[in-house]
Amino acid sequence: MSLLPSKSRLAHIVFESDDRASKTFDLSVLLLILGSLAVVILDYEPSLNKKYHYEFYVLEWIFTGLFTLEYLLRIWLSKRKLGYFFSFYGMVDLLAIIPTYLSLFLINTQFLVVIRALRLLRVVRIFKLSRYLREAETLKTALRNSRTKIQLFVGTVLTIVLITGTLMFVIEGPESGYTSIGVSMYWAIVTLTTVGYGDITPITPLGKFLSSVIMLLGYAIIAVPTGIVSSELTAVQGTIQSSGKKVCPTCKSRHLDDDANYCKYCGEAL
Repeated sequence: MSLLPSKSRLAHIVFESDDRASKTFDLSVLLLILGSLAVVILDYEPSLNKKYHYEFYVLEWIFTGLFTLEYLLRIWLSKRKLGYFFSFYGMVDLLAIIPTYLSLFLINTQFLVVIRALRLLRVVRIFKLSRYLREAETLKTALRNSRTKIQLFVGTVLTIVLITGTLMFVIEGPESGYTSIGVSMYWAIVTLTTVGYGDITPITPLGKFLSSVIMLLGYAIIAVPTGIVSSELTAVQGTIQSSGKKVCPTCKSRHLDDDANYCKYCGEAL
């Protein structure tokens, strides 16, 4: 009798997270990702790089070897190999190992291994974040419903930036640093968002007056997207509540049976 798990059992361990073995695998991958990211960050610290460069180099290749084996294992276990290869997670897994191999031929590409941080998305399931994913779905719905209004808002802001930038170019001119309409539009964006880098500033009284108007306008404009999304969130929540379905007060799950007394996701009494 073979001590190795069957291919179907191995696929369950790699791709699922509903038992001890699969969660252990996910946790191991998570620790490898964090370890490899730590190596990259520490390697780019000059004092540590000078002292432990060889050790960091060896560790990076060890991590790359392990991630390569995992990537090949996932391809082997996938029923639809091309589907996995061209999927989002498949591309992330591939990008996680390519930079180290490219460093053999190209200089300064190994720092791109920080792309491995994206692989953390794969293993968040072990922390039981389903309640946050459901809330994220609500937020996504609200943002999708707000799309037209936000597009109109962005168009209005760009129009204001174009007009005010052109006016400042005419009022101040190149001698004040406004060398082109593009540069003036950059100044308008910085001023409208109340960032105020100060690399370009108006000198004439009229230019200062226009700057003041744009600053005050900026405070009013910044609140508009927040109001749009907030109103849509309220509408989405109202739709959910009016649907008559039970909603868990703790995890906010809406996929509950009508006769349920307890939430099947978190166990909270309904």
